[in-house]
This record gives sequence, C-alpha cells and structure tokens, in this order.
Amino acid sequence: MKFSLENLKEIENIKDIKAPMYDIKEVKENTMKAPKWLHFGAGNIFRAYVGKMQQNLLNKGLENTGIIVAESFDTEIIDKVYKPYDNLTLSVRLSKDGEFSTEIIGSIVESLKVSTDMEKIEEIVKAPSLQMISFTITEKGYNLKTPDKKYMGVIEEDFKNNPSEAKHVMSIVTNLLNIRFKNGATPVAIVSMDNCAGNGDRIKAAVQDIANHWLENGFVTKEFVEYISDETKVSFPVSMIDKITPRPAEVVKEHLEKLGLEDMDIVITDKKSYTGPFVNSEEAEYFVVEDKFPNGRPALEKSEAGVYMTDRDTVEKTERMKVTTCLNPLHTALAVYGCLLNEKSIFDAVSNPLLNKLIKNIGYGEALKVVESPKILDPKAFIDEVIDVRFANPYIPDQPERIATDTSQKVGIRYGETLKAYLASDELKISDIKYIPLVYAGWFRYLLGIDDNGNKRSISPDPMLEMLQEKLKGIEFGKPETYKSQLKEVLRNKMIFGVDLEEIGMSELVEKYFVEMLVGKGAVKNTLEKYLK
Repeated sequence: MKFSLENLKEIENIKDIKAPMYDIKEVKENTMKAPKWLHFGAGNIFRAYVGKMQQNLLNKGLENTGIIVAESFDTEIIDKVYKPYDNLTLSVRLSKDGEFSTEIIGSIVESLKVSTDMEKIEEIVKAPSLQMISFTITEKGYNLKTPDKKYMGVIEEDFKNNPSEAKHVMSIVTNLLNIRFKNGATPVAIVSMDNCAGNGDRIKAAVQDIANHWLENGFVTKEFVEYISDETKVSFPVSMIDKITPRPAEVVKEHLEKLGLEDMDIVITDKKSYTGPFVNSEEAEYFVVEDKFPNGRPALEKSEAGVYMTDRDTVEKTERMKVTTCLNPLHTALAVYGCLLNEKSIFDAVSNPLLNKLIKNIGYGEALKVVESPKILDPKAFIDEVIDVRFANPYIPDQPERIATDTSQKVGIRYGETLKAYLASDELKISDIKYIPLVYAGWFRYLLGIDDNGNKRSISPDPMLEMLQEKLKGIEFGKPETYKSQLKEVLRNKMIFGVDLEEIGMSELVEKYFVEMLVGKGAVKNTLEKYLK
C-alpha cells in the first residue's frame, strides 16, 4: 500500500509499525494557526531525531503543534520525499542485535522550499507564537568566508543587495529576523542543531556580521541590530547533537516492503543527497542544549529522546568530550584508514583489529587524559558505548567515505584541541602522543587517491582538496624516495591542525609514518602493525 495520510489507518494495523498517538491533521491545523517551531534543513538527522523529539511530546499530550521545515539547499528533497508522502517519515532504528524498530513520524506537518515559498515562511516568522528557528544545515552553512578568510561571492552580493533578495542561508535568516523585528519584535530562539563547536555562537556571529553590513548600507536600522544583540529578545543557544543517521540502506527498504509498503525507493538527488521516504538510524541519541529560549519552548527534556536542557558550561564540556575525544576523532581515524584498507562500512573498519586498537589508543590512551567530564555523561562510558555498541552495529550501513568528507575542516577540532591541552599541561608531554600523528599520516596517504593494494580509489569531497593535492605533487606510491618534504608547509598550517605541527615537534613523526606508508602494497597495514604492537 502507499505510504500516505489516506492509508494511515490501514498502515497503523501493521503490528511492526508504531503509529502516532495523535491526530496529525488536527496538529497541522494548530501549527498553521499558531506556529511554534520552524526548522531549516530537511535532511535525515532532522527527520530521524528532531522530528522524534516533538513526536514524543505530541504522543504524551505535552504539545499540540508540530514542526514546519524549510529547505534552502537541496529542494529536490521536498519534491521527492516530503510532498509525495504527505510529510510523513518512516523512522527505522537499528539495534546491534538486528532488531528493526519502525515508527511513523507525523510531527513534521509542513515542508517548504525557500526558493518558492518565502511568503509562507515570512508569515510563520511574523507569528508572535514562534518560539524557535532551528537548523541542521551542516557546518558549512554558517560560513561566510572562504578558507583564505575572504567573504564568499554570494555574501558580498548579499551585503550590497536588498535583504529581500538574500541568497545565502545566513542572510536569509537575518532578513527573516528583520521581518520579525518590524512586526512586533517578539522574542525567538535561534537554535543550531548541527554537529560543530560553538554552533550557536557561529550563527550569532554570521547574523550580526550581515546585519552590520546592511546597517552600513542603509538596509536595516540600528534598532534592529540592537534587537538581535539582546538575548532577552533573540537568543543563540549552543548545543551538542549526536545520532548517527547514515544513508538509507537497501536492507531497510526491503524490510519495509515486506511489511507491505510501496514506493520505498532510495532517492539520490542531483546534489547528491541520499534520502527516501524512510530514515535509518542507530538507537543511541543525545541532544544537549543551553536552556535559553526567550519566548518559551517545548518541554524537550520530557521527550525521552536523550535531551538534556542545561547551562552553557555543561553543553560546552559535553561537546568537547564528544568532538575532541569520545566519538569524532575515532570516527575520522576509522574513515581515512577504512578507505585505504577498502573497508565497506564503519562496522567493518572497527572490526579490523588494527583499526580497533588504533582508536582505543587515541581515545583511552591519548585524548581521555585531557577531557573534563560534563557530569551529565561519563566520558569513558561514552567511549565504551561508541566503540562496543555504536560503531560495532553491523546494521548501521555507514561508510568511511561519508565520514571522510571535509576532513580538512575537522582535524583542527577533533585532534588539535587535545594537542593544545597537552601543550598547556604541566604534567603531560606532547612527545608522548604517537597515534594522533598516525591519523594525520594516514589522511595524507589517503589524499594520494591510491589504496593499500596500489589501486586508484575515490577521495571524498573536501573544500581544501585541490590545494592539498597540489602540495602532494611529485609523491609516488611505491617510491618513498619521491617524498622531498612536500608536506612541510601544510604541517605548519594552524588553520588546518589548530597548531603548527612543526613548531610543537610533531611534524617529523607525521612525515616518518607517511613515508613508511609509501613503500608499496600493504605498506599501510604494515605501518599500523609496526606502531600498534
């Protein structure tokens, strides 16, 4: 049968599918009359996790409105996986023991495209009832500047043009805030749910930068700039989100079809978003957010979806724990070496004894020593769950290639913060760190585009890929003698690593590992074996 509101009663009778415990049509009517939550970014983590937070509150009768989602980047998602299914999503949680838990998410009641539905979005933003505008647009969505610190062309245009013509998502949001200001200046929270450090601060900085340029050009008033700078009016809480939501899996598609559902095809958009009418995800989920909502908020802490409403200091400690120690650095290590060793999934990579030992040495041996516990979560227990349960889940079809995307934008935080902590310590020595440099070397080896068998392989997208490969020119697989210190300049780049690796005495070790991985077939595996004894 078709997955739609029309067939919902029939679908609810399928015993292995959990249905919403509320009237979706009534919730939509309530939402459109008095919207409380607008979200930008219609991707998989939004449907699998953010949608579930509100779903749980609706099921408990703690909320009577849903979420409106707007998409600014890949609007094909709206056309192909939202509208055809009446904005419903099938959420499939995959446990390590192979159990599939399937639920219909009905809390997302409307989907809009920024390119064609701006008038509707503006009306939503004008509503005094609106409590928050949230985001899952990836870290790149907050950047106004290129890696060389110059404003992007689109931002330069936005500065000069009328705000109503804004193109960059941060400019669009700034314009929407100006519209809200001019229609009552009621409070609202601007909430990043993206996986990046200081996410709320990054939105705030971008919005204020754009607003100040518009003020100079006479497009907005001084009072508007004061409005977005007053946290009793517009807040920008920081948050930490953690839930693995990989690309839709064929095994999940087959599972749903066996339950009797039609048109469960996986969709690959022209912009290479992998999506579908269903989202598959792991069971573990954490959302820790600064409790700073000047116009009220949903009772998210009662959603039983791993949500912690807390203070800024706790959020920052939790985020540092995850991003610099307990998950992200381990993920990146598995990704680059998983690609080199042709592991098909993160599960396969963590099942490789060498890579398993590598991430344990990094997590427990090097990074854990400098992490301050946020108290609400225990760092060691978090690593235990990541390695033994989350990465070790064979039913999460996450690929090393996906995690290896944009590595140049990640290593500075994922490893650089640990290096800085060692440098600042009176007790720890930077020279004791041996395994983080091994990841750096593996990353450079991966950037050659040749696997450990000597065969060509793809390299995941990265904004600095062209520059990095230019630096690697002249280095040949199987000929370690072709290394003529080509990496020296890159290893000094603080923008990439967070520190100057030559200055702190780590660059020679990275180069040593890298050269050993050039020897020939199996050199990557041999290097790992040598240093992981």
